[in-house]
Amino acid sequence: MAAIEINAENFEEKVIRSDKPVLVDFWAVWCGPCSMMSPIIEQIGEELADKLIVGKVNCDENMELAQQYKVAGIPAFFLFKGGEVVTKAVGAMSKDELLAKIEPHLV
Repeated sequence: MAAIEINAENFEEKVIRSDKPVLVDFWAVWCGPCSMMSPIIEQIGEELADKLIVGKVNCDENMELAQQYKVAGIPAFFLFKGGEVVTKAVGAMSKDELLAKIEPHLV
């Protein structure tokens, strides 16, 4: 499944109350590393669609969410499970590196 757009209006419904874990990608249009990670995030969303939802938060349009979760650098990846952050990672990385951080929480 392709990444869904997450914003302040739907964050509670799509992330906090989700039955599945949600990988949230905090990004911005002007961020080069964010652009590099975008296809990786889409691949993860498609490959793990039965276990995971992938969402993207544009930090420029949703500054309050970025501030609420203390996003200091982007891209930032937060995995929510049961409405709580269970792991996070910051910066560009390989698909395998990101999967290594999130897969232990998908059981």
